[in-house]
Parts: sequence; C-alpha cells; structure tokens
Amino acid sequence: MTFDYDLFVIGGGSGGVRAARIAASEYHARVGLAEESRMGGTCVIRGCVPKKLMIFASQAGALAHEARGYGWQSADAGPFDWLMFRHKLDAELTRLEGAYTGGLVAAGVDIHKQRAHLHDAHTVELADGRRVTAKHILIAAGGRPQLPGIEGEELGMISDDLFLMEKVPGRVLVVGGGFIACEFATILQGLGAHTTLSYRGDAVLRGFDGDMRRNATEQLRVIGVELRLPSTPTKLEKRDGGILVTYDDGATDQYDAVMFATGRTPHTKGLGLEQAGVKLGQKGEVVVDEWSQSSVPSIFAVGDVTDRVNLTPVAIREGHSFADTVFGAKPRKVDHRLYGAAVYIRPHEVASIGLTEEEAAAQGPHEVYEASFRPMRSLFAGSDARAVMKLLVDAGTHKVTGCHIFGPEAGEMIQLVAIPMGMCATKADFDAAIAVHPTLAEELVTMRRPTRHIGGAHPDKTVGSA
Repeated sequence: MTFDYDLFVIGGGSGGVRAARIAASEYHARVGLAEESRMGGTCVIRGCVPKKLMIFASQAGALAHEARGYGWQSADAGPFDWLMFRHKLDAELTRLEGAYTGGLVAAGVDIHKQRAHLHDAHTVELADGRRVTAKHILIAAGGRPQLPGIEGEELGMISDDLFLMEKVPGRVLVVGGGFIACEFATILQGLGAHTTLSYRGDAVLRGFDGDMRRNATEQLRVIGVELRLPSTPTKLEKRDGGILVTYDDGATDQYDAVMFATGRTPHTKGLGLEQAGVKLGQKGEVVVDEWSQSSVPSIFAVGDVTDRVNLTPVAIREGHSFADTVFGAKPRKVDHRLYGAAVYIRPHEVASIGLTEEEAAAQGPHEVYEASFRPMRSLFAGSDARAVMKLLVDAGTHKVTGCHIFGPEAGEMIQLVAIPMGMCATKADFDAAIAVHPTLAEELVTMRRPTRHIGGAHPDKTVGSA
C-alpha cells in the first residue's frame, strides 16, 4: 500500500515536534503534523516558559528588599505594570512559536493548522474533511487541566487563563497542592495579589520527599500566602462582583478570582482512538509499551497523552527515541525511572531526582546525608531562610539513589546531579569531587557522615556533617 506520509503526528507540542523533525531531517521520512492551537504546546505557550518568566517578574520586589540589605538605600521595584509585562510575554511566546514552526518547515514537515482525529489505523481525518494516510501515526496531543467537579466550577480559571488576565486580582484563591498550584501561588503573591492556597492534604507537593514538602509548605506561608490545609472548596457562586467560596468545613470567603490547579488529564477525547482499536487506560491515557507503541501496531504515543512521566524533557526524549527506533533503525528506549524535576517557587526552589527518603526506606537500608544552613547571600541581607541538601545512599552498594535540594536555583543544581546519578555514582564519587567555594552546591560534596540510617536494622542516630 502506498501512503501519503511515512509519519503523521497529531499534536504540535515538544514531543510531537521533536519526533516529526528528527524523522524528517535526519531520516528523510515524509512527515505531516496537525496542531489545532499554537505550535509549541503546553510547555512553550501555556506552561513552563511563560510561568518561569512570571516567576522572574514576581521576584522584583523581593530583590529590591534584598538590595537594601546590601546598602542600596533607594532600591525600590515600584508598581508592577501587568499589561506591559503581558504584551512583552505575548511577543516572546510568538517568537518561540515561530522558532518551533520554522524548525519543522526547514525539516520539510507538512504542517496542518487544524484539528485531526483518527479514521482508522492508517488514516487521519482533518477538520476540513480531508483524509490523509500514513504508515505510522504518532499521538502527541498532550494533557489538559482537570476541574474538580464541584458546583460553580465554571466561575473559576485554569492555569492557561492566568496568562490572559486583564489585571492582577486583588484577592485570589488557588486550589491545589501540586507544582502548578505552588508556583502560581508564589507568582500571584509576588505580583501583589492577596493569595490563598487551599489543598486537601496537610502539606503541598504530594509525591516529593517529605522534608522538601514541609519546607515548601512553610515557605509559602512565610512569603505571605494564606494556607488552608487540609481544606477543599465545595461550591463557587457569584456574589457582589466577586466569587463566594464555600469550603468543606462550612466556612466561606470571597475572592476576586479562583484558579483551579487540580491536576491534568490526557487529551484523548475526540481523537477517534477507541474506534481505531487503541487501548486507553482509566484516565483516558494511551496505553503504550516500552517503545511507545499502542495496542495498534501502526499507532504510537508520546508525552502527557500517555500519562507516564508528564514532563516536557521526558516527552522530547520519548519523541526522539521513537524517531530513532522506527525511522533510524537505532532502537532506543526511555528510562522513566530516573529523571530530575524542579518546582520554581521562591525564594527557594525544590528540586529532586531519584528516590525520596520514604521510598528509600521502603526499599531497604539507606544512609541519609543532610545539610541545613542559611545561604550566605540571603543571610547577609537579613533573611532567616534555610537551604536543605539531602543525599540518599544505598547502604550496601553505596550508590547515590536520591538527591533533594531546597534552595536558590535548586533546579540548576539538580540538572548537574542528574549526570553522575545516571552513571550510577557512589557516595565516594561525590566525596572525591573538590568543592567549588563559596557555593551552595559544595554542600553536595562535603557531607562526610550520615545524619541518620533508614530502612533496615541500623540504629537511628544523628551526627553532624564534616
């Protein structure tokens, strides 16, 4: 059978774009791609990139305060101009979208700026009614925000909406306790909104290391975010130009805006997957094997639509590995067991890779190396904020199995830690590295004795670090 394309990709996010570009430019495949919204997907247009820029913007006031601690008597950030920032942000996102589109065009990919869905295992139907055939089809449609299913939820915003606000709300409620909720609570508070965060748990960032969760929760409180823990809204209703929120304990409060950050779900609805025979999971995710292949041999899926590890760099690696495997005759799998992650809250970020302390204890005997200290920069300016560095080491093999950092630019540090951990470095390998002084990261190579033992018959003891 002759096909119109060797590969057709549904979705123009990071994973789909990488797969399309590599297949076309490196392996000379005939590739088509359909994207119903803006090229770049969640990360570039509605997620990581604009959110990080908003984090930077929200810290100007804190930086001005720190400058006064260094003798700058007239340091003052002044009032924040949201519309000026938003227009500049829009221009930057348009530039990035152009770069993504330009890369595909240069690779020879046919771009269809419209929605697409499956007609059968080798046929894609476009929104304009055209049908195209492909030997292989890649689903890379990403995920979408999920609402909590409460009365009046249509009055609230999702994270996408924050980039389109006409002004910063005076009082805002953020619902959720994951990294999106924590980051936007940090942003909104920093931009001048009186921010409340409501979460059903007693500490934010479920799934992260327990120490990191406690530090992140306390930091939100210290920067002025009002925490309602544990607490869940049960109803939203319009009231006097605002939104009246009723909580599960019967309490009520009124806000100018409510933002839901209550999880994301795979964007598979309406893609014709089930009609084509593609197996879906309980959350609607495309069920795939270790090669990203679905239950239909010609159909593959990468990124958030598979609900494996919902991080942009993981989607990119999955897309690249797919192209190498299917079109480059270079079989390559993605190891989903080890990956770094960062939560861009301020002033201290949370960054992690590998096992949490709780997971390590469940797996067997481990040593915990931990340092808690006040960073030199903020200490001098008068801050009491403490940074925390933690290494988890297998007591038998001495392999470093986890690293967790709570501190300034923790995300930058965890990226470098990912390299030795990916090479199965031991604690002795870390100890052999000569420290760069004075830095925060030097603590990772100067902790000589464990602060405690977990997960086995070791006596629980606490000692200092060298």
